[in-house]
Amino acid sequence: MTGLWYGGDYNPEQWPDEVWAEDDALMRQARVNTATVGVFAWSSIEPTEGRFEFGWLDRTLDRLHANGVRVILATPTASPPPWFTVAHPEAMPVTRQGTRLWHGSRDTYCAASPAYREAAGRVAAALGERYADHPAVVLWHVHNEYGSACYCDRAAVAFRRWLRGRYGDLDALNQAWYTRFWSQGYTDWEQVVPPRDTAYLPNPTQALDFSRFWSDELLAAFVEQRDILRAHTPHTPVTTNFMLPDDYQMLDFWRWGEQVDVVAIDHYLNATGVPGSVDVAFGADRARSFNGGRPWLLMEQATSTIRPAGDLVVAKEPGRLLRDSLAYLARGSDSVLVFQWRASRAGSELHHAAMVPHAGPDTRVFREVTALGSTLARLGEIVGSAPRARVAILWDADARWALELPVTPSSHLRYVPALRDTHRALWRAGVLTDFARIDDDLARYVVVFAPSLYLLSRAAAESLARYVEAGGHLVVGCCSGVVDERHHAWLGGFPGGLMAALGVRVEEFHPIEPGRTVPLADGGTGRLWSEDLTCHEAEVLVTYRGGVLDGKPAITRRRHGVGTGWYVSTSLSEDSAAGLVRRVLASAGIEPELPGAPEDVEAVRRYAEDGRSWLFVFNHGSAVAEVAATGHELLTDRWVSGALVLEPGAVAVVREPVQVFP
Repeated sequence: MTGLWYGGDYNPEQWPDEVWAEDDALMRQARVNTATVGVFAWSSIEPTEGRFEFGWLDRTLDRLHANGVRVILATPTASPPPWFTVAHPEAMPVTRQGTRLWHGSRDTYCAASPAYREAAGRVAAALGERYADHPAVVLWHVHNEYGSACYCDRAAVAFRRWLRGRYGDLDALNQAWYTRFWSQGYTDWEQVVPPRDTAYLPNPTQALDFSRFWSDELLAAFVEQRDILRAHTPHTPVTTNFMLPDDYQMLDFWRWGEQVDVVAIDHYLNATGVPGSVDVAFGADRARSFNGGRPWLLMEQATSTIRPAGDLVVAKEPGRLLRDSLAYLARGSDSVLVFQWRASRAGSELHHAAMVPHAGPDTRVFREVTALGSTLARLGEIVGSAPRARVAILWDADARWALELPVTPSSHLRYVPALRDTHRALWRAGVLTDFARIDDDLARYVVVFAPSLYLLSRAAAESLARYVEAGGHLVVGCCSGVVDERHHAWLGGFPGGLMAALGVRVEEFHPIEPGRTVPLADGGTGRLWSEDLTCHEAEVLVTYRGGVLDGKPAITRRRHGVGTGWYVSTSLSEDSAAGLVRRVLASAGIEPELPGAPEDVEAVRRYAEDGRSWLFVFNHGSAVAEVAATGHELLTDRWVSGALVLEPGAVAVVREPVQVFP
């Protein structure tokens, strides 16, 4: 990469030529250097089956290249045109309830349909062949936000094929799915279907396997297009965009991260104020982690709006676009891209934020877009550098899918919110956090948090026990080690294979109704969940106070090998979680990125291999803040010696003197 990439999705097919000329001028004014083209343009590229029209796209790429704008060229396969529905109605998606969906929106396809895969491959091949040598194209963007599931008969065929590969024969499948329960024994593969709506609770292992299968099936669809494009353009990298609100993409992001050349994410804030800044950090830390710690790409964000609830859109306050964009950069992004360049004049997303709003360029939004472009031009030197974390939170797709099945003792204890709670506590403590998978080399982390490992495989339990024995600090949250990789209960108590390492045994669950809390002896509180816990060689740090668990252990610690295992048997309130995290970090010798900084000041460093480092500092508070810093402040082009003063809402990026950091 040369410099930071700045721009966003560009949809010239929606506009007449005279608007194109204005786009050229406004992109130069805003210092846009990157445009994502073609994401939803299938009907404009292939208006009828097998007939391609590239004239408008040729002119677009030539014009952008002449204007100094690099192009991320997309395959438009997330939105098949109406002719595809008419030609292949069997390829339309079917819901869990059995309803077949039709065109009129996006994502109207079944990814397991041979007709869809053939059509997607055809348009990808046509684009790859035509633009293999176009100098504007620097990155391929396959599809858009993979995630839509289907339960049709073609999905059933693919599911059976996947299950044969996993289990080999029906005897193994029946054992794994525990089909003696409720008389579900299978005697023929044709009897196996996706977990469609049924009379009562579904078979949890069947549902878990379908989640695993569908992530793999979507990944196979991506890989098909990726390999078609690589055959035409072997030196042009390929990616797709991960969507990171909590409830959309149910994918195994680790497996997907291994198949893209660079991880790219779409991230839309779910909260205003400081919680929104925590959300930025959460999304950015996940993206960096899924990309193996390397710099990643912010593919989409909203310029001027936030959705704190699904039915409400609120405006970002002035300055938020700059602050959030630099926060993504601080945590490893090498781009600031948005959806979209120009607000659509009609269609389902006509109220989606854009760099050029409906009111035009003479607006606060476009002035902030232009100012952001000027700011990013000063920060190109950070490209290729990356943050370094000594603390990690475990992210496990199986554990997430399993905990969110409708067979647990409480539907209110959910996986991603538990991770968010821990990440927020670490953010408040001023400590950068990676996400890690259980089978990673965890030895590079001093502390590992496992907020909710409801599903704990036997291999994972052994790996985590070895991590503690070798000197790691492992903090395990409630409702962990309840089932194994087949969704069979760990017998003998919970948390399953970690009982010895943690020195505890859970005998009974005590879920808590939403809105109620359980008091702890240290003055803290728990919510949503509590457990009847007995200790075996573990030190009791905090007990429950009152109720049926009065005086019983709530938080424990055990020395195991040369490391330490912590167990937390309830979902702690925000302040209680923050207190526990600080206690764990102090015990492990982990200091904040910027010791002594106020809690509302966020500090993150990026490091280059040549010893350079850049300190990003954000004042999220309402008062002027002063922090320790020395170096060249890039946004104001001034030298800072010892103390950096930040107004409320301000950001600073300090290139520090070259030194050796631990």
